[in-house]
Amino acid sequence: CSSDLPSLLFVVSLRGLRNFASVPVKLTQPPTPHWSNIFKRSNTNMSSPYANVKSAFSDVETKRAGDFLEFINASPSQFHAVETTVKSLVAAGFAQVSERDAKWNVLPGGKYFYTRNQSSVVAFIVGMKWQPGNGFTISAAHTDSPVLKVKPVSKVSKNGYLEVGVEPYGGGLWHTWFDRDLTVAGRVMIASGGDYVMKLVHIKRPILRIPTLAIHLNREVNDKGFIFNKQAHMLPVIATNVAEQLNGARKDSPMSNDHHPLLIELLAKELDVAPEDIRDFELSLTDMQPAGFGGAHNEFIFSRALDNLCMSHICSQALIASATSESINNEEKIRIVALFDHEECGSASVMGAASNGMYQLLNKLNADPASYDAAIAKSFLVSADMAHALHPNYAELHEENHRPAMHKGLVVKTNQNQRYATSGISGFIMEEIARVNGVPTQKFVIRNDLACGSTIGPILATSCGIRTVDVGVPQLSMHSIREMCGVADFQSAFKLILAFYEQFTAMDKKVVIPGEH
Repeated sequence: CSSDLPSLLFVVSLRGLRNFASVPVKLTQPPTPHWSNIFKRSNTNMSSPYANVKSAFSDVETKRAGDFLEFINASPSQFHAVETTVKSLVAAGFAQVSERDAKWNVLPGGKYFYTRNQSSVVAFIVGMKWQPGNGFTISAAHTDSPVLKVKPVSKVSKNGYLEVGVEPYGGGLWHTWFDRDLTVAGRVMIASGGDYVMKLVHIKRPILRIPTLAIHLNREVNDKGFIFNKQAHMLPVIATNVAEQLNGARKDSPMSNDHHPLLIELLAKELDVAPEDIRDFELSLTDMQPAGFGGAHNEFIFSRALDNLCMSHICSQALIASATSESINNEEKIRIVALFDHEECGSASVMGAASNGMYQLLNKLNADPASYDAAIAKSFLVSADMAHALHPNYAELHEENHRPAMHKGLVVKTNQNQRYATSGISGFIMEEIARVNGVPTQKFVIRNDLACGSTIGPILATSCGIRTVDVGVPQLSMHSIREMCGVADFQSAFKLILAFYEQFTAMDKKVVIPGEH
């Protein structure tokens, strides 16, 4: 609307609406968008919605990317990502163990997994030739991404609107969250028969939006940039006072003082429980638009949370694929995949990579203090986190000799100040495995005049003393609400992680370090 046109203002009071409101008003859910059917198929036997998609690449490469799309569209939060991963592990014959058990009955050839906080998951396969001191081959990634999380007290009412208080988590490109169709997903604590049950929830329709300010009220936005205050301006709208009052009074629940009863009722309806049975929750905002193929040749993946659900899915699927009889019968080590939470805020939590989780696991599996140091010296860890692809419009921000491109393979990341854990030896071993298997790789180094990001690689390398390499699929728009990467890179990354699991033991015996063998 142009500000040059005469304005027309309608002022409506609740008093003026009384005659209208005397007629019973029933607020109905709007028709479900057709694309939300993608979310409904996770527990069915329907064929993949991407089965007939053709891209610029082979059917194998396209299918691998399509498998990822199914995974990420079923994983709107870190809790859902773990749940979806667990389903694939169970389907592949992995047995669940618990950290609460003092002893695990772990046998050669066995496949096992456990979760921590429902937001991190570890799976492992014991080689038939394994014995204490033989070591481990590990890939590690993270389940979390920069999001807006609902605050412990989220009830905000101002200027005729009901809003939901949120806190930015991680280092997001927060301006990309404005004017998006948003919903909530996460974990809800429910009182049930004297117990408290944790249930996952995902409201599959847009219920929230963070509106931007019209250019008529912010004329300099295109010249000075979109400047906003994360406390004052990043409040998503859930309803108006008018509509809420027309809908009638809502029943109080134990959480009514902290959160809008409307939000509690939406959660209760989704979970088919009474509002008063909801005792607490951990919710994140998530984008309603599903991930999908993109580009004129279907060569891209457009999605939320590529960083780092892309590498989480690739690593877990590579471990599952490595569990063939021939491969496991000749394996001397224990193969592990570990997907941690809280990487985006430093990993310092019970379910983060900086916890005691990895150290405890390796000690428990080795089960022999005398040979533990030898096991660690024979082990290797792949820290798998997304990498920066060359941006076509900002090429000057990339180091001229290190410009990863989409469709050209997994990126080996190096930083001499140890923001990445790659060393000369660990990088060589990974690239040699790639060379032997005909898998392309690329190299990345940040410009000297830019700060370098980091990963869980240096954290795990330091806490466990394991040789580590940092790798990742190249992507654009990292930490935006919508990111993009290349279709072909899923299959090449999968092939390399699979080859690492199956061939590292033999490769490592060929690497001679004077004085250390």
